[in-house]
Amino acid sequence: MSILEKALSHSKKIGIDECEIVTVEKKTTTVRITDSEIVEIKQNFDKKYGIRIIHQKKIVSIQTTDNQNIEKTIDSIFETISNFKPREFWKGLPYKISARKIEGTFDEKLEEISGKNSMDIAQSMINSADSEKIDTITGSLNIVSEDFQLRNSQGLEFNDKATYVSGIINAESEQGNIPVSGIGHASGRTLSNFSKEQIGEDAKIMCIESINPQKIESDTYPIIFEPYSVGELLAFVVASNFNFKTFTEKKSCFSNKLKEEIGTKEINLIDDPYAPEGIGTKSIDDEGVETQKKYLVEKGVLKNTFSNLFDSYKEGQQSTGNASRPGSPMGRSSEPIPVSSPHNLKIDSGDTSQEDMIKDTNRGLLVGRLWYTYAVNPIKGDFSCTARSGIRIIENGEIKNPGRSVRIIHNFPKMLKNISEIGNNQRNVIQWASLPSITPSIKVENIAVNSM
Repeated sequence: MSILEKALSHSKKIGIDECEIVTVEKKTTTVRITDSEIVEIKQNFDKKYGIRIIHQKKIVSIQTTDNQNIEKTIDSIFETISNFKPREFWKGLPYKISARKIEGTFDEKLEEISGKNSMDIAQSMINSADSEKIDTITGSLNIVSEDFQLRNSQGLEFNDKATYVSGIINAESEQGNIPVSGIGHASGRTLSNFSKEQIGEDAKIMCIESINPQKIESDTYPIIFEPYSVGELLAFVVASNFNFKTFTEKKSCFSNKLKEEIGTKEINLIDDPYAPEGIGTKSIDDEGVETQKKYLVEKGVLKNTFSNLFDSYKEGQQSTGNASRPGSPMGRSSEPIPVSSPHNLKIDSGDTSQEDMIKDTNRGLLVGRLWYTYAVNPIKGDFSCTARSGIRIIENGEIKNPGRSVRIIHNFPKMLKNISEIGNNQRNVIQWASLPSITPSIKVENIAVNSM
């Protein structure tokens, strides 16, 4: 009898109404790059258990590494159940379902990769970023393989083996009037589709093209946000507004706007759990509910939100299959209480190349990366961010000069209304331990920037 089966059997024996147990066995390989060389490689092996019990509609949970005393662990949390109040809206854990088969989410080569091969990949990232104009290269490579198992007392059994890979390079130069930097990034689920050389190349180009930046006058500009900067906005500004809990608590800037037009007709915002090479791609969510591709915004109209079981039941609804137990740096964890999250937040590609977007801009900015992005007033949709590197000044349809740092304080609903062009250069983007996204460049009109 497995540990999970033992836990469920014991919970039934002592009369618990419902029990859920998850375990994640994870191997993480991390290669760190400092001062243009590999300084550390480490492998971490981790196995934890997350247990959630529901009795008389009271919910209590615990996380543990102790697989020898799982019955005692369940006994101990069951003893505390009287301290919790009933959740009368709770309708039960999901039953057994047939999981959709998704190809390309597990790569044996990544699971079995050696330390030497990991270092070779990291060295390729460094080499492709190297240039006489680059002074320092930093970054990291993360490779994760995991075995996720979920069981509950309703008979649901789900096993999922998955792999993930992500690399990032930051190239820095002090050869101009002020220090500048550039970033390159790639992520995916298989080694064969991982663009290790492109990471360093992108960082090098952004950095070199940022040398000797010119002051940008405080004014209103059209801004072309490249994919990495769009991913930053999606992770730290956009996603929370479509969370069902936030939405129903009137904390979203779109609360009460369901089925209304909130953006330009060209914008489609999708939660896509089936995207090839998507870091968040999965057939079953982390509670055992089947995932589904859904439009959050379709042709500018607000269509859906995302939610888990608890938050959906609270409002008399069904889960959208968006329960998540995010793990660092990627993948799942054994957190016993899942949160609601999109799997892969995707903006559909448009028909315009980034080059043509630049040609169509008389006076504007191209922004490659953002820093310190956060919501200032979430209910209104106000946010703040800093464009510090990777800024190019556009004049008469051409990039004329790199630009110095600017502060952007803007409004998300206004931003959606002012999208004028969407690029055809869709990329996978994931910042460290944040939301996976898939996005092209987007051009937004009438953004006020403050010179720094």
